[in-house]
Amino acid sequence: YEKYKEKGEDIMRIAVTYENGEIFQHFGHTEEFKVYDMQDGKVVASEVVDTNGQGHGALAGVLTALKADVLICGGIGGGAQMALAAAGIKLYGGVSGSADAAVEALLAGNLDYNPAVKCNHHGEHGEGHTCGEHGCGGHH
Repeated sequence: YEKYKEKGEDIMRIAVTYENGEIFQHFGHTEEFKVYDMQDGKVVASEVVDTNGQGHGALAGVLTALKADVLICGGIGGGAQMALAAAGIKLYGGVSGSADAAVEALLAGNLDYNPAVKCNHHGEHGEGHTCGEHGCGGHH
């Protein structure tokens, strides 16, 4: 959050893969995002946005169109991670539970996420892969 204040941006937009109040656990199949607008460290607006059946590759484009700065999700495959990185969207993956609670935890600086998250449906592609090669873990 601090880096947004430094840049002088007053609104940060956080998107969460969403289903019935919880973080949906497969990014590529999410049917809804809950989008939160943050200002001065508080949620000032939120809405649930339908992805209109867009899947996998198109979802990074949906997030770009929503002007999301951050994505909180459960499982996510490497291709989607690279698409988000290319779009400049910061990823917090491997998160479960309440979407609202996750956003509050992120703001408080204590969100429990997994920087090396893999989507369990893509395990066969993950052998020998290290996120350090192309920065999909977001260690910048």
